[in-house]
Amino acid sequence: MKNATLDAKLLAKMFLAGAKNLDAKQEWINELNVFPVPDGDTGTNMCMTIMAAAREVSAIENPDMKSLSKAISSGSLRGARGNSGVILSQLFRGFTKVIKNCTTIDKIVLCDAIERACETAYKAVMKPKEGTILTVARGAADKAIELSCNDKYDMAAYMQAIIAEAERVLAKTPDMLPVLKEAGVVDSGGQGLVEVLKGAYNAYLGKEIDYSIDTPSASSGVIKISEETEKEIKFGYCTEFIIVLKKPLSEKEEEEFKQFLQELGDSIVLVADDEIVKVHVHTNDPGLVIQKALTHGSLSRIKIDNMREEHQEKLIKDASRLAAQQAEEDARKAKEKEPPKDFGFISVSIGEGLSEVFKGLGVDYIIEGGQTMNPSTEDMLNAIDSVNAKTIFILPNNKNIILAAQQAASLAEDKQIIVVPTKTIPQGISAMINFIPEQSAQENLASMEEAIGQIKTGQVTYAVRDTVIEGKEITEGDYMGIGDSAILSVGSDLKQVLKDLLAQLVDEESSFISVYYGEDVTREDAEEFGSYIQEKYPECEMDITFGGQPIYYYVLSVE
Repeated sequence: MKNATLDAKLLAKMFLAGAKNLDAKQEWINELNVFPVPDGDTGTNMCMTIMAAAREVSAIENPDMKSLSKAISSGSLRGARGNSGVILSQLFRGFTKVIKNCTTIDKIVLCDAIERACETAYKAVMKPKEGTILTVARGAADKAIELSCNDKYDMAAYMQAIIAEAERVLAKTPDMLPVLKEAGVVDSGGQGLVEVLKGAYNAYLGKEIDYSIDTPSASSGVIKISEETEKEIKFGYCTEFIIVLKKPLSEKEEEEFKQFLQELGDSIVLVADDEIVKVHVHTNDPGLVIQKALTHGSLSRIKIDNMREEHQEKLIKDASRLAAQQAEEDARKAKEKEPPKDFGFISVSIGEGLSEVFKGLGVDYIIEGGQTMNPSTEDMLNAIDSVNAKTIFILPNNKNIILAAQQAASLAEDKQIIVVPTKTIPQGISAMINFIPEQSAQENLASMEEAIGQIKTGQVTYAVRDTVIEGKEITEGDYMGIGDSAILSVGSDLKQVLKDLLAQLVDEESSFISVYYGEDVTREDAEEFGSYIQEKYPECEMDITFGGQPIYYYVLSVE
């Protein structure tokens, strides 16, 4: 017989099971994202949010409802990443407000908690959009209210009906958001919420679940290149190439080649057709592998990477990062002894060049992140603690980070925190340029918001999957030129996509074009593009800066 009520011990298991189920499904949820960009996606953000709370829950030996509620609410609020993660944390926050003073949870309390969760999440979003995780949450809440007093439903049937309604609403999200329908997917955030509910329900039913939650080990601050770790890399060279065959391999020849590779290494991939063979192997003697391959044909796209060297370089970089963090901590402690200044600035940025631009404009603290990794509310709070100022402006520089910044602002104490709603790096730069120290905080906020309204941004990256968006057919590997609200250009030629993107950003009122080129672009290519701009748009001033950002080849700013 299933429990008619939930106690803290059972609820903790249900929460951990929900977190584990979301973790198991995160890559699948990532693939539901409409835009095929290589970003920190919905599944990742929701998973990191709930796992921050799950680690706190798993640390409680004998939970009661109050300690459990605090762990869920505080952990998820501080760990929230991205809009989907913030909304999930607000759902948990509303839910725990109702249950924290209870001993057990019956259907009526569960109904009140689900309803409060939905209300809290909706209030956290300035302009709620239907067809999202919020709609799915509301569908679940409406069903909970409808059935709460129906005696035909015991606790098990009640929860099952709520989840079924959440799934039904989720299936309808493509009808609410045309962009979902065009891409042929349901809302990824709504799917994430459903997976949490399903995992929790499985735990309630008593299904076999691993409730263990990995906890990051504390660093001593010292990194050593371990001989034991070095020994774990049995074969040191990652070797890849393509054989252009003189003649098709027979089954016997293919099997003999595989056997040869197995004798020399591991991690073997060999894919053959009548004309070419794709080879991948980890070995200590790539020369022998290549000699053998040459007996079957000519080689192309040869790539040999020293994995031990890459491992050492990573450890050295990690050590350098720790040293830099320690230096920042020492500087922070020194600043704390000084009287606070009137204004301080925190900016989200990634890429050596872009971070230097912000520092040159007066930013006190750079949070590494952005498109590739959305920083958490906790990251924001740590930054706030590190800036010794009465009023601190936060520049999220990404639409998916604004909610986390606002959540941090609501949790911060003793300092005035102002979130400038910058959605792109160029908007953040423009906001800093237009800051005037002699003006008040609110006057500066108004002028900064006006400045970012004058900026048009373009970014060029690549597609990670096939899809169709706004009538544009996109193939995996295509280059995409993304504007402030839409994909503006698509194609297989990076330079042409870049030119097409710029053409849609520049108009007769444009006077200045800024180009920030990424880590995968050479200075020569960037200057070649600059020459094109000067010739094509002679009426505009232009500036080219090394941004060093990953994944995004170019970031353009037109004003």
